[in-house]
Amino acid sequence: MPKPIVPTFKIRQSHTCIPVLAFGTGTQWRIAKREGETKGQFITKLVDQLVTAIEEGFNHIDTAEYYLTHQEVGEAIKKSRIPRSNLFVTDKYNQGAWTGLNCSGPIQAAQKGLENLGINYFDLYMLHRPDITKENAGIDLREAWRQVEDLYETGIAKAIGVSNFPLETLKQLESYCKYLPMVHQVEFNPYLQNQSPGVVEWCQSRQIIVEAYSPLAPLSRARPGPLDNILPDLTKKYGKSETQIMLRWVIDRGVVALTTSSKIERIREILGTLDFKLEKSDVDLINHVGSKKHFQWCLPHFFDAYRR
Repeated sequence: MPKPIVPTFKIRQSHTCIPVLAFGTGTQWRIAKREGETKGQFITKLVDQLVTAIEEGFNHIDTAEYYLTHQEVGEAIKKSRIPRSNLFVTDKYNQGAWTGLNCSGPIQAAQKGLENLGINYFDLYMLHRPDITKENAGIDLREAWRQVEDLYETGIAKAIGVSNFPLETLKQLESYCKYLPMVHQVEFNPYLQNQSPGVVEWCQSRQIIVEAYSPLAPLSRARPGPLDNILPDLTKKYGKSETQIMLRWVIDRGVVALTTSSKIERIREILGTLDFKLEKSDVDLINHVGSKKHFQWCLPHFFDAYRR
């Protein structure tokens, strides 16, 4: 069976494009590693999962300093034998308070990441969170972003971005940055269409690519919910699963979808999102019905202040 072709969105101010589906190597693997699985078991599980995903057609791999999975991701990239130029690799900087690593900032963290991954550049490098201070990182947010801009100018990162930034912080960044973030990764699904008020529309108005993590929350963590009443008709109409309908809604909103799975059948189901599109009326329907419920899984208290 031929691999599906993953469409891309062009990244502003960059010579690269970002695939609309990304395979995550994050939270569940960090938890497993921290809870005591042996190193050998962990490496085998994540490496095999990621190699399978790449063999099935995923070409966008998302990792981060915080996930503690650089070694495993690097081993999978090597084992897959896919040319580096055919992969899109994203990494993220976290201040030492969140990782236990003592880096002087994004430049040093990126260099360590490249070494651990066994690659010589990132397709996308991001700040994982905005709460970077001299107290927890030795540098402030302005200096952290300056270092990320340096990574872009030196070619270590082909594109640069941020994650989990409230709109107010993005506007502050805009007032002094040399380059606006090119990608913004946020929690995004029909029950959370703006991680902070207006952030998705603001980013898209400035041609900042929005990337969604936890896009499938309405099918898992956030059930029951109002979408349960319309999904059966949509799955019947398109001959697609609920997972595929949810991911397609994300992509049809012009947003990159980030997800993961350990099962080959599930990986193939996710990739099956690419061979159809939702009618605009159904995108609008999911927008409307989804807006009737608010659910935020990650950092809810951090963002509550911006919704008051």
